[in-house]
Amino acid sequence: MLKDLINLTKPGIIRLNLIATFGGFWVASKWVIDWPLLFWTLLGTTLTIASSCVLNNYLDRDLDARMERTRNRPLPAGRVSPRLVLACGIILGVLGLSILFLLVNPLCGWLGLLGVFVYIVVYTLWLKRHSTWSTSIGGISGAMPPVIGYCAVTEEIDAGAWLLFALLFLWQPPHFWSLGIRRVEEYRAAGFPLLPVVKGVKRTKWQMIPYVVLLVPACILLYAMGYAGLVFLVVSVAFGLVWSWHTIAGVRAKDDVRWAKQNFMLSVNYLMVVFLVMVVNTQGDGAWLP
Repeated sequence: MLKDLINLTKPGIIRLNLIATFGGFWVASKWVIDWPLLFWTLLGTTLTIASSCVLNNYLDRDLDARMERTRNRPLPAGRVSPRLVLACGIILGVLGLSILFLLVNPLCGWLGLLGVFVYIVVYTLWLKRHSTWSTSIGGISGAMPPVIGYCAVTEEIDAGAWLLFALLFLWQPPHFWSLGIRRVEEYRAAGFPLLPVVKGVKRTKWQMIPYVVLLVPACILLYAMGYAGLVFLVVSVAFGLVWSWHTIAGVRAKDDVRWAKQNFMLSVNYLMVVFLVMVVNTQGDGAWLP
């Protein structure tokens, strides 16, 4: 049962978001690190994200049972009690938000609460079941982790916070839509009004392009405004151009599933590489790279 409860927190999602949170914290710190603050920021963010994922699993258990990809999850498979899952989700949320409010700062607490609200109420309960806008608007919650990490240090929302928000907000729709294209028939059978289901695969490919392309100027601005160094600029722009080229070329791809799988892997690696290079090449007195 413990393994099932851990799986409900979606460790893969937590891992990617913690990299983003750490990156935001490091960028704001400029190599002058308050280690206890970093610990509480990462712990509070981890528990808050875990709570959102657990509650998402609880609320989506009926829809998950209709999809081959998700029907073996602990809840639809009947391996754990819905009441236990609901209780775990609430407890994790209370702990995570309490840490952010009391041991980090109130701004981070409110940002965490906003992320939970958008993910659970706006995305899971409303848009995911009724609108193709679910992925785009739901991206607000997914963009909170680097902003929380950044604001843990600055205690204010400035240009750096907005650029980090933009980076994650723009990354999410093409990342998720590439998965949606791969599983379009499953989403259709389950009744999800996902963009490739409602508008078609070709329309989805076209709509992915501006999100991916706009990541390039977002990274350029992070460099131009002094938040990251030249190595970050070169790596992020190069990777962004590769991903943009692959996304644009996808409009004419004949094998949609193969193309979507490649694009999905590009998106995952893009996020990890960009934030890791951002950390290494953050501008500051102790920076490893010029």
